[in-house]
Amino acid sequence: MIRIGILGDIGAGKSFIAKKFSYPVFNADEEVNKLYKTDRKIYHKLKKTLPNYINTFPIKKSEIIEAILANKTNLNKIIKIIHFEIRKKLNFFIKKNKKKKIIVLDIPLLLENKINKKNDKLIFIEATKINIQKKLKKRKNFNQKIYFKFKAIQLPLDFKKRKSHFVIKNNFKVKSVKKDINNIIKKILK
Repeated sequence: MIRIGILGDIGAGKSFIAKKFSYPVFNADEEVNKLYKTDRKIYHKLKKTLPNYINTFPIKKSEIIEAILANKTNLNKIIKIIHFEIRKKLNFFIKKNKKKKIIVLDIPLLLENKINKKNDKLIFIEATKINIQKKLKKRKNFNQKIYFKFKAIQLPLDFKKRKSHFVIKNNFKVKSVKKDINNIIKKILK
């Protein structure tokens, strides 16, 4: 099985690209959202750790945002609880898809949390600042302060780009993205 890791800036279109691969995708952000909506165990852990902020189940994103903005250490507390569960879900996904030729890992902190393996094929998604800003402003609940908190825990983009085996310049047009993906797949499967 070949593991493809998707890297890039917040709002560069990593999930958009990952979905265009036609292979199974593990989307960590979607898995986190599912945990907030369906996992009472996560709710109780977060409620115990952040009793002043987490009050409802399903967990509201607004409560998470409020907790992160209120205190520098709250983001790390949330990450510690959530990432343990996400790793379990990732391991299940890998086992479930072990017979697949390729899987795609859409995990925002792939390198930061050392989730990547030595043989992973890393693809850096590059987008213009203008396109990124447009995409971010369209996001529901977009918060500039939260954006900067998450940027602060990420490795520099130039480092991620240097670590990558391939770069896709994302113009958010399906036809050109699919062409780039097909070229990369051909090279990976050689």
